[in-house]
Amino acid sequence: MIGPLAVAIHVLSLALAAWAFVEFFRHRAPSRPLFLGLAVVGVLVLVQVVALIVGLARGGGPAEGSEQVTLVGYLLTAALLPPAGAVLARMEPTRWGSLIIGAAAVIVPVLILRLGQIYG
Repeated sequence: MIGPLAVAIHVLSLALAAWAFVEFFRHRAPSRPLFLGLAVVGVLVLVQVVALIVGLARGGGPAEGSEQVTLVGYLLTAALLPPAGAVLARMEPTRWGSLIIGAAAVIVPVLILRLGQIYG
């Protein structure tokens, strides 16, 4: 796990969530910059996921079988959440689309934090 990258993901993702929630409360549909922010967070998450997969291939990570399955589940969820949030927000061109982006951006740091705990 790349520590500074995890911190960057947390900071950017929570800033994006705050921005998306402000847009939601202002009754604004998601704008292109919100989607761009979610794309940046998604790329950073993918880099972190690839780093964890490389670490697993080199013998790092949890030793127990059940923890490995949990780690793979978190890896898949973290990798797929930003694109899924973008698709759902694009399908909902109202203020609720901004809320979808905000929700995805709040969940991402939790997933990254949990990945770090499981990978150990």
